[in-house]
Formats: sequence, C-alpha cells, structure tokens
Amino acid sequence: MEMLQKIRSVIVEDESAAREALKNYLAKYCPAVEVIGEAHDCKSAVPLLHELEPQLVFLDVEMPYGNAFDVLEGCRDLYFETIFVTAFSEYSLRALNQSAAYYLLKPVSIEELILAVNKVQQHIINREIFNRNKILVENLREPKPEKHQVILPTLEGFEVIRMEDIIRLQGNGNFTDIYLKDKSKKMVCRFLKHFSEILPFPFVRVHKSHIINFHCVKSYHKSSGGYVVLDDGTEIEVSTSYKDDFLRLLKSQ
Repeated sequence: MEMLQKIRSVIVEDESAAREALKNYLAKYCPAVEVIGEAHDCKSAVPLLHELEPQLVFLDVEMPYGNAFDVLEGCRDLYFETIFVTAFSEYSLRALNQSAAYYLLKPVSIEELILAVNKVQQHIINREIFNRNKILVENLREPKPEKHQVILPTLEGFEVIRMEDIIRLQGNGNFTDIYLKDKSKKMVCRFLKHFSEILPFPFVRVHKSHIINFHCVKSYHKSSGGYVVLDDGTEIEVSTSYKDDFLRLLKSQ
C-alpha cells in the first residue's frame, strides 16, 4: 500500500509558547502534518510562504505588523489550505465562516485540531482544490456586506455565490435550502442556525425555519398572524417570537 505524503505545513504565530505547543500537538496527534517552517509576524510570514510554498498554514489572526488577512493579501498568488488560530472575535469569525474556512479558538482544543487537519487532509487526497483565502480577502476589501461572497458546502462540493443574490433561506432538517433571485435553489450541508450567525443585515430571521433578505420584502400583511410577500411571490410567516424585531426594523426603513 502506497504511503501518503505528509502535509507540508508552516506555523505563523507571534507567541513562541503557542508555536511550541501547536508543534507538539501536531507531532503527537497529527502525524500526517510535517512542520517545515515558522514565522512570528506578518513581515516574516509573507516571504517565508513564498519561499516554502506549503500545502497548509496554521495562521494566527492577530499579530504584530498586521494580521492574518494581511498575510493572505501578500500571498494572493499562492494556494494553500489555511487553519486560522484565533482568540474570539465576532468580526473575524463571521468572515471566516462566510468563507467556509477552518479555524481553531485559543486555547487550541486537541479534538478540534485533529478534526480540522483531517478535513484538510481529505481535500488534499481528493484534490478538492478550492481557494477560500482569495474569497476571504476579497470580502474583507469589499465595504458593502451584501456584495460579499459566501462559500456554500453542498453535497457535490462547494459553490460560491454573492449574498445579494440570495432571496431567502429555509431550514430543511440537517440542511438549509437557499433560494436565489434567478429562481434556482441550493441545498447546503449546514443548519439554518449557522446562517443566522454569519449573514449580516439585510438577512433577517423571521421564523424558526426561515431567514429572508429584507431588501426582497415586497409587502407585509397582518392577517393570518402576519406574513411577508417576497419579490418572487413567496409568502413567509413572521412568527410571534420574531415579529416585534421585524416590525421595528420595518418602521425604521
């Protein structure tokens, strides 16, 4: 049986103790990973990544002389998988989730580390080359959230769409059905709750099973408990638990 090649990896982290801990975790629990280089800030990371051209980078989000996104901006011509390592930041986590990126919260959990490495390894084995980094950088450079791109994990792989092209989302068990303005539908391998956490306004949750694009609301009707009519003619119930927030939003526009 042919042995799988190790995943050539670089750690970019400003704290030496954190670098050593991650290296030890990888050596003990992730034997598929070979650490071929380390960098302690953004300035040293960019030339190092160009020199070594790794397959995987463990990238701290906040560092001296910039952040992880500055590193990615400086490596736009390279392709590598990235596992971000971050202290909690709502903004950075939303950006990472929109780009279907892998990330680990500090302090790093061994179980989460193993899971993230296994996912990256499967992509490499299956040759599922997909440049999440490029999309993440483009989103961060775009000031209008509705023009951001979101990466959707589907049963067939991944698809990239602009948020402004989404008219509504509907929970479907373990999946979410996403309805687009061109009348197509995408079945995505995520719970609806995932999208309620990562999609910014104009996306509004109006029901336990529905998120709508507020800019696509054609009218609101008080009858039958309250419902909205969207631009595509779909009628969506506004449930009691979400109604007050929705009506306040409606009046403020």
